[in-house]
Amino acid sequence: MGETPGVSPELVEAVRVRLSRAAAPPTAAQVAAALRAERAVLGDAEVLAVARTLRAHLIGAGPLEGLLAEPGVTDVLVNGPREVWVDDGHGLRRTGVSFRADDDVRRLAQRLAAAAGRRLDDACPYVDARLAGGVRLHAVLPPIAPEGTCLSLRLPSRRTFTIEELVPGDGARVLHAIMAARVAFLVTGGTGTGKTTLLSAMLSRADHAERLLLVEDSAELQPRHPHVVRLEARPPNLEGAGEVGLRDLVRQALRMRPDRLVVGEVRGSEVVDLLAALNTGHEGGCGTLHANTAADVPARLEALACAAGLSREAVHSQIAAALDVVVHLVRAPGGGPRRVAEVCLLDRAPSGLVAAVPALTFTPGGRAAPGLAFGSLRSRCPEIPCLA
Repeated sequence: MGETPGVSPELVEAVRVRLSRAAAPPTAAQVAAALRAERAVLGDAEVLAVARTLRAHLIGAGPLEGLLAEPGVTDVLVNGPREVWVDDGHGLRRTGVSFRADDDVRRLAQRLAAAAGRRLDDACPYVDARLAGGVRLHAVLPPIAPEGTCLSLRLPSRRTFTIEELVPGDGARVLHAIMAARVAFLVTGGTGTGKTTLLSAMLSRADHAERLLLVEDSAELQPRHPHVVRLEARPPNLEGAGEVGLRDLVRQALRMRPDRLVVGEVRGSEVVDLLAALNTGHEGGCGTLHANTAADVPARLEALACAAGLSREAVHSQIAAALDVVVHLVRAPGGGPRRVAEVCLLDRAPSGLVAAVPALTFTPGGRAAPGLAFGSLRSRCPEIPCLA
């Protein structure tokens, strides 16, 4: 536990233990009563400081609370008790925050997991969950993590950006045209490239008469739109029962009259139901997918769908009929700026296999260069400006 100015760590720990035994919330009044019981005489400022510290350590993120509140921070990463890193949009940066021992990191991880209704102990040494407020939690305990407990916290976007804020010039007009044409598309890229942020911005441009059905493992999409319905997956309880997966939710969403079906992150067997849904007249469907390059997208979809039981031929037939466009994002080495790298058209070759054919590529400065499929893309999205 970190030190509170003017208050000894021993006194803070004694008050924490007393409040824990009494199951009392760390309000200023409860802290004052606990301090009196410890025969400590402190002023109002010290009492409030102790209350803030205890609130962080009993119901918050402990020493990480201040990092989570910093503007621009998207990730807080703990590699054992001595290493705490943050990503604030300019790459990873090591902080001066530390824990006294690995047991402190372990207790914090277990408390956060319990708050999300998940189990984290020697029998189940890792957890992936969503906390109140949308923070994504991932934790791994020793001996799986031999250097100490690893804790990863990913913060949701604090606001919804516009397309123009994220993509300069012609790129923004292209994305507007994709939304207006109601083609089915995927936003792809590696971890941390801003897929969810860009998809939220694009969905904000959907016609306000449309009904958006968002299916997500963890609610992260934040479109600025008047008619949004959310379905969120539910993990199994401590007994291993009660799980509701994305595949179940995609099926339910189809019965809820969606104008646009959105899967926040396609990463498993739900790809089969999504492709089937987009082949039954549901235009404008979209989602995000992890992929190193746009050219890898058909292979990624094939791997996921084949693992769910489809044959290779059936997968490519479904992809060709269901999806039109891939918007691929990259991030500069070292955690630099995120940007749209290319827009590709999914086209079926005579062999029957689908390939991602470049329609537009973008320089780091945002300048667009037409590719082989640019004419075909414009025929599907007439509002795309002529860039030739």
